[in-house]
Amino acid sequence: MWRVRTILLATVTALLSTGLPAAAAPPGPVFDNGAAQPVFDPSSAIRESAFVRAPVDSDHDGRSDRVHVQVVRPKATERGLDVPVVYRASPYYAGLNDVANHGVDRELYAPGRPGSTSGSGRSSERAGDERLAMAGGSAAAISWPYEEYLLARGYAVVYAESLGSGASTGCPTSGGRNETIGARSVIDWLNSRAPARDGAGNPVAADWTTGEVAMMGVSYNGTLPNAVAATGVEGLEAIVPIGAISSWYDYYRADGAVVAPGGYQGEDTDVLAKAVHTNDADCRREIARLSAKQDRRTGDYNAFWDERNYLDDADEVEAAVLMAHGLNDWNVKTKQAAQWYEALRENGVAHKIWWHQSGHTDPITLRKDEWLRTVNRWFTRYLHGVQNGVERESRATIQREDSSWTREPEWPAPRAHEVPLKPSSGGDQRGGLSVSARGDRDVTEVLRDDASKRAEKLAAAPSSPHRLAYFTGPSAEPVRISGTVSADLALSFDRRAANVTAMLVDLAPDGTTTPITRGWTDPQNRHSLDRTSPIRPGRQYRIGVRMMPDDYVLPTGHRLGLVVLSSDHEFTLRPDPGTRLSLDLGASRVRVPVVGSVRQWR
Repeated sequence: MWRVRTILLATVTALLSTGLPAAAAPPGPVFDNGAAQPVFDPSSAIRESAFVRAPVDSDHDGRSDRVHVQVVRPKATERGLDVPVVYRASPYYAGLNDVANHGVDRELYAPGRPGSTSGSGRSSERAGDERLAMAGGSAAAISWPYEEYLLARGYAVVYAESLGSGASTGCPTSGGRNETIGARSVIDWLNSRAPARDGAGNPVAADWTTGEVAMMGVSYNGTLPNAVAATGVEGLEAIVPIGAISSWYDYYRADGAVVAPGGYQGEDTDVLAKAVHTNDADCRREIARLSAKQDRRTGDYNAFWDERNYLDDADEVEAAVLMAHGLNDWNVKTKQAAQWYEALRENGVAHKIWWHQSGHTDPITLRKDEWLRTVNRWFTRYLHGVQNGVERESRATIQREDSSWTREPEWPAPRAHEVPLKPSSGGDQRGGLSVSARGDRDVTEVLRDDASKRAEKLAAAPSSPHRLAYFTGPSAEPVRISGTVSADLALSFDRRAANVTAMLVDLAPDGTTTPITRGWTDPQNRHSLDRTSPIRPGRQYRIGVRMMPDDYVLPTGHRLGLVVLSSDHEFTLRPDPGTRLSLDLGASRVRVPVVGSVRQWR
């Protein structure tokens, strides 16, 4: 194995050319085995603040918005050392307002049905024109668990408060273009393309940086790197999005259905904007626009959501992407990472992914040393330009159910192949599920919706009139599922609107049922995400449900199950109970991406 150890020779050469002794050169970064080493003292770092001008006026006050930044840089930058930057943008530094979510106990939209033209569910929400503001901004120093580690290795750390939050001006737009431009302007400043001033109005130049920037963060703070990278901004060399959004539609909607992020039933873009609006700008107009354009009535995709879909601009991404996501993250669901990863791969962007078994979590809390080593090598390669070969290493790191970690060349598993499994009668209790047909071509089974019942309990129940469940025989060997499971269901409805939910579950020999993944759809969007097509009661439709991507190993002796239900208490809107769904077994199936053989299910 080769080893690299070097010092920033350009700085030394420049100083020698002036006649100064070599001893006057500031210490430079040191690299060992392809990774930056801790040779700087974080306790002596320089801290300063500035306000970067953003070419946008999100609060409509006639002035360009200003982004408040805090800079923490190695002391050696005072002696002429230029360093790269790790940049963390966030709307959270100044805290959050307490804002009620939309009501979700309401009927579903159906064109022409009385009472379905509004249904905003705002009875429990604060009035839309209420001004929620917290003056004062973020005067205190911002910190981060990564800060000391990065400073010691010769990176500057830059924090920026999103528009509408803290000491930044402007209004929050929940993933919108204004917010992206605000975050991008900091990179422009770091590359001398945008002006900044201090609190007294004096110009501030970022003359201590190489202009090579990485963005990194978790959740919203990881979503902003995706958004900025999709602009193709020059100088952004790497991003590390953790538990991050790639399409805001898929955060608050699912295939036409109004669906919540896990744990936040009833949240939407306007609620989030009110929560993070912590400066003193008047943002009533902007938040009212969010409330109107997000369209909680139909759930259709529209221009509002397209503005917040970074997948559209994946071909603009130049930054190398190291992402991490929890396989059990039901807040920012796995689809967000999987579809972003696929789009980057298709566009030839350098990419790597960590999948772990936790939820909405930073992997620094799970596997600290190895994660930091990976991040450091990624930044060493793409911020310092050290050819350490990280881009040629295994692209997928996956934590298995027993907490062990494996590395694979790519994800989903290249050897995964789609296996269609067909249901057979008995779904009100526990019907069958197999590769081969079971002679149930003319069998239709029925469930009645009850949104008060939790999906996990319905899946675990030996019988229920509120769901249909179908299971394979016991697995003769472990079976790995890697990728996206899809259910192709032949359904009819007795009403003009209904939720459709499909789950994949693991039934253990002792009767314990563990949900693996699930998905949701509005059958009125069966033709297109952006168009509601009425359904006629009694008519059969082919309804596809794509579940959240996953990587799961079904143990020996366990049964794989498909559970079909209507409303999902924790995620969908909750209409009054009673809607009847009829499933044609002979025309329905679930397609599972499997690694290896499933001969035992024939």
